[in-house]
Amino acid sequence: MRRRLLIPCVALALAGVSSLPASAQPSGDTTVTFSVSTSNLTIEVPASRNLGSGFPGQTISGQLGTVTVNDGRAAASATWTASVVSTQFDTGIDDPAEIILPNLVQYWSGPATDTTGTGTFVPGQPTRSDRVTMDQPRTAFSKTSGSGNNTASWNPTLEITIPPDAVGGLYSGTVTHSVA
Repeated sequence: MRRRLLIPCVALALAGVSSLPASAQPSGDTTVTFSVSTSNLTIEVPASRNLGSGFPGQTISGQLGTVTVNDGRAAASATWTASVVSTQFDTGIDDPAEIILPNLVQYWSGPATDTTGTGTFVPGQPTRSDRVTMDQPRTAFSKTSGSGNNTASWNPTLEITIPPDAVGGLYSGTVTHSVA
């Protein structure tokens, strides 16, 4: 008889142990993680621009339209340099009288028209007197300090000297902005 009572008592005792509350610690730590998303460093430029017309020996100029650098890298050191270079301008014919070389094309960035974020934004050529020829890559704009996401926009001016012996026609070339 004793054995019959002992088994139910032991079973009842074990069932009671599992329902007892757990003993709590005086404090507890939870490790929490998350990611800050980043994007890319990009540049947006106008697709095309017509600067009008001029006669041989004259200079034509005009603004290209807004150029914008978008820096979404969320970097601790968010610096970048935007460069610009030009091809020759021509009518599509390889005759020297129908080619305007890049050394006759001048560029100046002008000041920033808009910026966001922190840091120092530096125009490559703040004024017309700072203009540069486009026969080699030039700094158009840069960000020299700061952190986090940022943007900078400017509206550069292009000035083209038409050679005195240029032949009439529609001239086209490519101005390439890049950022790194």
